[in-house]
Amino acid sequence: MTSNDKKVSSPKRPARDKVRPAGFPTRNEVIDFITTSDQPAGKREIAKAFGLKGQEKIALKALLKDMADEGLIDVGPARAFHKLGGVPKVTVLRIIDVDDTTLIATPERWEAEGQPAPRLRVAERGKRGALTIGDRILARTEEAGKGWIAHPIKKLPKATEMLLGVVEEMADGKLWLRPVDKRIRKDMQISDVGTAKRGDLVLAEPTGRPPRISARVTDILGDPFAPRSFSMIAIHKHGIPHVFPDAVEEEAVTASALPLHAEKREDLRHLPIVAIDPSDARDHDDAVWATPDEDEANPGGFRAIVAIADVSYYVRPGSALDKEARKRGNSVYFPDLVVPMLPHQLSSDMCSLRAGQDRAAMACHLVINAAGKVTSWRFSRAIIRVAAVLAYEDAQAAIDGKADHPMLDIALRPLWACWALLHKAREKREPLALDLPERRVVLDEWGKIVSVAVRERLDAHMLIEDYMIAANVAAAKALEQKKAPVMYRVHEPPSRDKLVALKDYLATFDIEFALGQVIRPATFNQLIKRVGEAEEKPLIMEQILRSQTQAYYSPVNMGHFGLALGSYGHFTSPIRRYADLLVHRALVGAYGLELPAPKGGSMPAKTALSVEDYENMGRVGEMISQFERRAMEAERDTVDRYVAAFLAAHVGETVKARITGVQNFGFFATVEELGGDGLVPVSTMGSERFFYDEAGKALEGVESGDRYTVGQRLELRLAEADPINGSLRFELPDTPPSRGGPVKRDRTRPGSRTHRGRPVNIRHIGSKRGKHKR
Repeated sequence: MTSNDKKVSSPKRPARDKVRPAGFPTRNEVIDFITTSDQPAGKREIAKAFGLKGQEKIALKALLKDMADEGLIDVGPARAFHKLGGVPKVTVLRIIDVDDTTLIATPERWEAEGQPAPRLRVAERGKRGALTIGDRILARTEEAGKGWIAHPIKKLPKATEMLLGVVEEMADGKLWLRPVDKRIRKDMQISDVGTAKRGDLVLAEPTGRPPRISARVTDILGDPFAPRSFSMIAIHKHGIPHVFPDAVEEEAVTASALPLHAEKREDLRHLPIVAIDPSDARDHDDAVWATPDEDEANPGGFRAIVAIADVSYYVRPGSALDKEARKRGNSVYFPDLVVPMLPHQLSSDMCSLRAGQDRAAMACHLVINAAGKVTSWRFSRAIIRVAAVLAYEDAQAAIDGKADHPMLDIALRPLWACWALLHKAREKREPLALDLPERRVVLDEWGKIVSVAVRERLDAHMLIEDYMIAANVAAAKALEQKKAPVMYRVHEPPSRDKLVALKDYLATFDIEFALGQVIRPATFNQLIKRVGEAEEKPLIMEQILRSQTQAYYSPVNMGHFGLALGSYGHFTSPIRRYADLLVHRALVGAYGLELPAPKGGSMPAKTALSVEDYENMGRVGEMISQFERRAMEAERDTVDRYVAAFLAAHVGETVKARITGVQNFGFFATVEELGGDGLVPVSTMGSERFFYDEAGKALEGVESGDRYTVGQRLELRLAEADPINGSLRFELPDTPPSRGGPVKRDRTRPGSRTHRGRPVNIRHIGSKRGKHKR
C-alpha cells in the first residue's frame, strides 16, 4: 500500500488488507474512480475497471464494506457507490426551490449524518419550463466548483410524494389515512401514526413495497374543520409558499419607509380618483378617473387615468423581496385568507391605494375618442390620493339611483360616460363572451360558512374590466413603440384537436359546427346565440371554455385570442402578479422614470428592468405561468371543500342539479347555483338495466326508457357530502336511500379478489348505435 493509502486505512480491520492480492486498488484509487466515472459505479463496474476476477471480487466486496463503515463512501440507487458527502453520478432528485430562474434540487434520499443535503442547480435542456417545484427527476450529476449541477435524464412520476389526509379509525381499531384529494380512490393503512390522533389532518409518506404499501405520519397539521383549515389543506397539497423568510419581512419594512419623492412625481392628488373593488377586497392596487376631453380635436371624447400602485419602486430587481415574489409568482386568494405575493407591510399597506392617503402610483393617461378607441397614451410616476374606495355593489347602486353617494357626480358619472365609449369599442371588437358563473363563499368572523352563491355580474364589474384592459393594451403598445421588452399575456387560438372535440360534442345536441371557417372569438359568440336559452346552454359554454388554450406569459407576442387583441400585457395588478411588476419595470426604463436611489445602500439603487430580468424573461414567463395554474387549482379545490361543507348539513334533502357528464358507471351532476360536482352511481339507480350510449353521452333505461344525458336538469337526493376532499354523491329521488354513515371506501387488501369492469346493470352501446331523441 502507498503512504497515502495508509492515512485513510482503518485500524479496525488490518487482517483483510494483508490478504488482498498484489495490484489490488487502494482506497484512494477506488474513490478516484467512482468520483470521475461518467456512469454509476457499482461493484461490477469497479471490478471491471481494475480487471478483478474470482477471489479478487470477494476482496473488493470486503474493501467496499470497510470504506462504507469508515465513512469514506456511501451507496446510492442501484447499488452504485459515491464519495460520502457527494452525490451519486446518476440519482433521483426532488426539485425544492428556485433561485432567480434556476431550479434547485436535492437528493430524494440523503443519509449522511451531520451533513446537510446538497443543493444542485438543475440545467434544463430543450423546452424549458417542463419542470417545476415538487417534481422528481432522474439526473446525471457533476461537481462544478464549489457546487453541484444536475442534468435531467427524465421526469419521474410523483408516486412517492407526500400524502395529505385525515386519520380515521376503523371498527377493528386499525388506523387508515383518508386522502384529501378526491382523485385518490383508496385509503391507506397507517403503519406509524406517531402522536397523531383520530381526526387529525396529517402529512404522511408511503412506506414499504408493493403490494404492502402503508403510510407513515410525518407532520400533524391539526383539525381539518378548524377555521382556515380548508385553505391550509390546499396550501400543503399544492406546495404553495406561505411563510415569508425573516430577511424578506425585514426588507419590506425598510422598503415601506422609502420617501415618495413627491417633488419628482406627477402630482395627481387634486383629481377625484376612486377605487372600485369587491366588498371583501384585501388590497387595492388600481384606481380610475375620467373626464370629458376639452380638446376640440377630440369631440365627444374623454381623458382617463388608470392609476396603479407603484410596486416597482418598493420591490427592486435582485432584492430579497424580488426573489421571493418571483418564487411565488402571484397571490393566492382563498375564501378565508390570502397568501400574498408580497408581505402585508407592502401588499395591504404601502402599496394599497387607501382612501385619503398619499400613495406612489404608476399612472396610465389615456385619450379616448367618441368611438371608444384609445388614440394616445402616456405613462408617469405619480403621487395620488384616492378620494374614495367603493364596493362594486355600492358604485352600481349609486349610478342606478338606488343610493346616494358624494362621489356620484364628480367621479362616477364621468367614469360611466367614458366607459360607454370603451364598451362600444369592445362590442365592435367582439371578444369571447362566456358568461360563466363565479361562486362566492361567504364566511363569518369565526370562519363558519354563511352562504355559497353565484357572484352577481354588474355593470360596475365590466366598467373596471374595460378600463383595465385599455391600460393593459396601452402598456404593451407603449413598450413596443419604445422597442422595450414586454411580458405579454398570450392566449393562442384553439388547436384543431380541441375544435374537433368541440364539433363532436355539439353534434350530440344536433348542433353543426364547421371546421373549415376562420375561427374567431365571434365564431363562438354566434354559436352561443344560436343555442339561445336552452337548458344545455351552460354546458355548451363550459365546453367552449374547455376548447380554449391555456393563457400564459411570454416575451414573444402571439396575441390574445379571447380578447381579440393583437398586443396585450398585464400592467394593472403588480401587488399580486409578478408579470405586472416586470411590465412596470420595463416602463420605468423605457420612459426614463427612475427616481433617486435609496440612501444607505441597503437596497438596490435601480427600479427599471435589470439585465437579468431581460435575459431571463422567457424562463420567468414559464415559471409564473405554472404558478398561476397552481393557484387556480388550489383556489378551486378550496371552494369545492367549502361547498361540500355547506351541503353536508343538507344530506338527505333534494337539490336542483344539472348533469355535466355521463359514463358507463353513472353520471356526474352539479348543484345549480352552488356548483360542487358529484356522482350518481348506476349501482344506486335501481335494478333496471341501462344502456350506455357512448355517442350520445347518455344512459337509457331498458324498460322505462328514462334517459339521462349531458345538460339535463333534474332533482337529485344528496346522499353524501365530504368536506375533506370536496366530493359529493347523489341518488335519484325515487330510489331507496342508501344507509347513512361514513363514505364506503375501497379497502382492498393485497391478494383479495375484486370484480372489475362495468356495473352488472349496464349494457354498452357503441357509436354505431343510432342516436336517440334528446
